[in-house]
Parts: sequence; C-alpha cells; structure tokens
Amino acid sequence: MIVWINGAYGAGKTSAARELIELIPNSTLFDPEVIGGALDQLLPPKRLAEAGDFQDLPIWRRLVIDTAAAMLAELGGTLVVPMTLLRQEYRDEIFGGLAARRILVRHVLLAPAETILRERIAGREAPADLPDGEIRVRQWAYDHIEPFKAALAAWLTTDAYPVDSGALTPRATARRIAEAVAGGEVPACDIVQTPEPAAETVAAGVLLFDEQDRVLLVDPTYKAGWEFPGGVVERGEAPARAGMREVAEETGLRLDDVPTLLVVDWEPPRPPAFGGLRLLFDGGRLDSADAERLRLPGPELRAWRFATEAEAADLLPPVRYARLRRALRARERGHAMYLEGGVPVG
Repeated sequence: MIVWINGAYGAGKTSAARELIELIPNSTLFDPEVIGGALDQLLPPKRLAEAGDFQDLPIWRRLVIDTAAAMLAELGGTLVVPMTLLRQEYRDEIFGGLAARRILVRHVLLAPAETILRERIAGREAPADLPDGEIRVRQWAYDHIEPFKAALAAWLTTDAYPVDSGALTPRATARRIAEAVAGGEVPACDIVQTPEPAAETVAAGVLLFDEQDRVLLVDPTYKAGWEFPGGVVERGEAPARAGMREVAEETGLRLDDVPTLLVVDWEPPRPPAFGGLRLLFDGGRLDSADAERLRLPGPELRAWRFATEAEAADLLPPVRYARLRRALRARERGHAMYLEGGVPVG
C-alpha cells in the first residue's frame, strides 16, 4: 500500500515521512519531487516553461504512478509519499492509476493553522550563496497557501484523514499517522479500479440527451478529461449491453431499451495506449424526472453536466469531440457511421 501525506507547503510532510518509515515496518520513502528534478533534465526548456508547475505535465503524473508501482513491485511493503496535491483531478488521476494496479492508497492530510504555516515558511534558513533563490522559494510557498485553503474547503477534508501537525514534532506527527494507519482509521481511498489494458479493447459509450437535446457528459475520477457514460466491453459481453451496464453503474439510470448504434470508430494505437474499437449508442432523451435520478458524483465520477455541441468542444479531448460530432450527425440522419480515428471512411 501507499501512505500519501498531503498538505500545504510548510506543513512538515517530508520531515514526518522520514520519521514514518522508522515506525512502519518494511516501508520506503518515495518523494515525487525527484521526478520533477529529472524532467528538468529530460524535457526541452520550452515545454517546461509552458507548464508553470511540473504537476501540470501529464508525463510527471504518469511517471509518479509508474515509479511508485515499480518500487512496490521491487521492494514490497509500504511506500510513504510526501507530496502536495491540491487539484482534485490530479489526485484522481494518480490515485486512480495506482488503484488500476491494485495498489491501495491511504490519504493523510497535514493541516496546521495558517499562522503556523506562514511562520514556518518565514523561518526557513536561506543558504548564504543562494539568497535570491531562497526568496523565490519562500514566495512560491506563500503563493500556494490560498490554493491550499480553496482545496481544503472544496474536497480535501472529505477525502483525506486530517492530522493537525501545528503543535507536533515530526516524530509525534509520524507516530499519529502510524497509529491511525495501523488502527484502520485511515481507509483506503474510494477510487474505482480500472485495470490498464494490455491489448486493443472494445469500449461502448451511450449518449443521453436532456429535453433541450444537450448531451450528458461525465468527468471520470480514473482518467483525465470529460467523457460519455460507458466503458470497456467485458469478455463475452454484447457492446450495447455493456453500454447499458455502464450507464447503470455510473449514473444509477437503467435503460429500458437497447440503445441504437450511432458510430463505430477505430482508434489507432498511440503508445502507450493500445487503441481499439469505440462504439457510441443513442440512449435517448431523459425527461426531468430521469435527470433528477442521476446518481452523481460517486466513486467513478467527479462531476456531470449536459452540454451543447459547442460547449462539448471545450470539454472533450479532440478525438472524443470528433466522435461526438459524427455521432450527432448520424443521429440526425438516422444511420450509423464507420470512422477511423474520428474520420468517416467509405
């Protein structure tokens, strides 16, 4: 398993993590900061400049997942990870990727008072040879207090086990975390486990419309970007039935009729993705009573909304938007389309 220690900059995550590996048997420290340092050497300066923070780089989030999984495969036991995560979608992506590898994550939040955070940041010793650099680091930490407070109000307190480390030494903080983990007070994060494919897959999505003909889009916790309700077709399962099953699991809505096929899209492999067939079905129009029964958000979905075609262009990744556009045209014309990479063929 992983014990992920979250919190604002200056909360004492790394100090507590170093103490914690002395208290949890067969545990190892993994600081994702080293991934950011490596990317400084690996990526072109232009790409680094485009992302204001290395957490905004998709490659950083993927490497954190892959490195953590590789370390656990090599060493076993428990991985202690001190890392601030303030954006819920990044937390979902990373924890979801770990869950897909059957790795449990126990999420702990260090939350000292703001006054203590500011005192700790101000009290950091500045190296004599890097005064300007230390000033920038301090200001960067100060600048992240407000985003931390926003995350605290929005989702952190409902997601992580809180520890007020303001009056605690790093050793006492680590002892508090170790006791809570051992006593079962820190539950495994409720993230859907979606195994990563090892070959091409068939996936079925279902388009559901409101009374204004806007399409239902959902924001999955286990991958980046908005999507349609649906998922991977299981072995021996009919694609349309798979779409109906996924709609029920994700939204709580049970479709009475088998949905109509709109689009068959062959998605070419783009490493590390394997590609495969992507099918979109027309699940019909929901009336206001149906819409009120939507069971969202939940473990699989962070959010949902009905969107016009124009609004979907700003929400969906380009390949999914291209698929949606063709599906809407097929719905208007009353016949299905065959696509390759989102482009009609034949």
